Amino acid sequence: MESLNLLMEGFAGALTPINLLWVVIGCLLGTAVGVMPGLGSSMAVALLLPMTFALDPTAAFILFSGVYFGGLFGDSTMAILMNTPGQASAIASTFEGHKMAKAGRAPQALATAAIGAFIGGFIASVIVVFFAPLLAELSSYFGPAEFFALALFAFIATSSVVSESVPKGLSALALGLGISTVGIDSVTGTERFTLGAPQLFDGISLVTVTVAVLALGEVFFVASRVRRDTHDLRTRSAGRPWLKWAEFREAAPAWARGTAIGLPFGVVPVGGSEVPTFLAYDVERRLDRRRRTPMFGKGAIRGLAAPEAAGNSTTGMAMGALLALGLPVSATAAIMLAAFRQYGLQPGPLLFDRNPDLVWALLASFFLAMVVLLIINLPFAQLWSKLLLIPQPYLYAGIALFCGLGVFATSGRVFDLLMLLVIGIVGFLMRRYGYPLAPLMIGMVLGPLAETSIRDALLSSSGDFSVLVSSPITWAIYGLLAVVLAFTIRNAVVRHFRRDV
Repeated sequence: MESLNLLMEGFAGALTPINLLWVVIGCLLGTAVGVMPGLGSSMAVALLLPMTFALDPTAAFILFSGVYFGGLFGDSTMAILMNTPGQASAIASTFEGHKMAKAGRAPQALATAAIGAFIGGFIASVIVVFFAPLLAELSSYFGPAEFFALALFAFIATSSVVSESVPKGLSALALGLGISTVGIDSVTGTERFTLGAPQLFDGISLVTVTVAVLALGEVFFVASRVRRDTHDLRTRSAGRPWLKWAEFREAAPAWARGTAIGLPFGVVPVGGSEVPTFLAYDVERRLDRRRRTPMFGKGAIRGLAAPEAAGNSTTGMAMGALLALGLPVSATAAIMLAAFRQYGLQPGPLLFDRNPDLVWALLASFFLAMVVLLIINLPFAQLWSKLLLIPQPYLYAGIALFCGLGVFATSGRVFDLLMLLVIGIVGFLMRRYGYPLAPLMIGMVLGPLAETSIRDALLSSSGDFSVLVSSPITWAIYGLLAVVLAFTIRNAVVRHFRRDV
């Protein structure tokens, strides 16, 4: 009851005209930056950081919260419409969301994303207010062995789902893991796969890989087929910017499951919402295989609803973990931590005692940002989908241009533009020969987590590999992985016998 009273006081502070204006401005800025390939919520917060010193801390962080959540929706907008996610957290939304757009259901896909973001973020905000201390305790049970088990689960389970060919799926995963190891090893100082190029000492940026594989590779692939395809290559856009009752009923269970999957990851430092979005997509695809008429691969609304809800529920919980523990579990949360420190504030339990006005006004602004984004983006879903009516040469030329601008904005190096071109050609070749893209991205995103975790676990145990299976949490994760593999093998055997019959 005390939390509810404090939240009401926070709403009193957040609902002042000037603070409400900052929420709206933040949501608009975040969405605008999120639709630019290569940029996203973290880039928007970073760019705004030096511009907010003229504001008081409460107004500044309310603005940041709007930018944070607005950027996530902008990332998803481009992932759905252009197959160009602004950040890795929107990659899973491309798999079915872009297929919905290509089938003429772009407004419905954007509405699904907006409602899923609202549901996931709103439920996460409620839990942050009332149950943050209990959920924060969960993160204390995760050590290096548990993180490695989690990464291994994501590698094997998700890669087996999105690929029809096991060798091709594993090859794509190995390529992603290889890219993630390029650079100077942070522990030994050894050069790895740099070919002596100083520009590769810091590794290959995830932004560069994401934009190159998913956006520029798509541009090359479409361009290679222009003279082969005789039909109109412009994506049709149905005019209905809302969901029918049947579509809403189809998406509702996926929103619920995605939210449930994403919540725990907001307090476990695994790098952001990439892991839960992939896992949510994995769950929905496996459930889809049990249906009489599987929809995945054709624009399944559940395959978009679950990752969107998972990503935003993780984001909401991550902000709670930052405020309650001072624990940044994603890149954007780390930038927010730096912002707190520049204002002379230290997130953690003492922040609630020393700056209650700021904390509870910020928590109230989370709810306001969810509502503002829903109000802004549902009516604009049809407008955003009009991007797909642009003639194809201009559309894909614009995508290629923004790919280059987005990557150059993150680093300011011409070398990264060359890497963008090379990796874009790799993405084109993978599409051309039927190699799945998701395992590559999973390996790139989770490779550093897996490497760091197994190294820390072995160092802490003096090289004893039994530490990797020494806790009940690792037993549970590996047990679940065994179940997933058993079902995968069973389904493969069933498909094989059906083809023979």
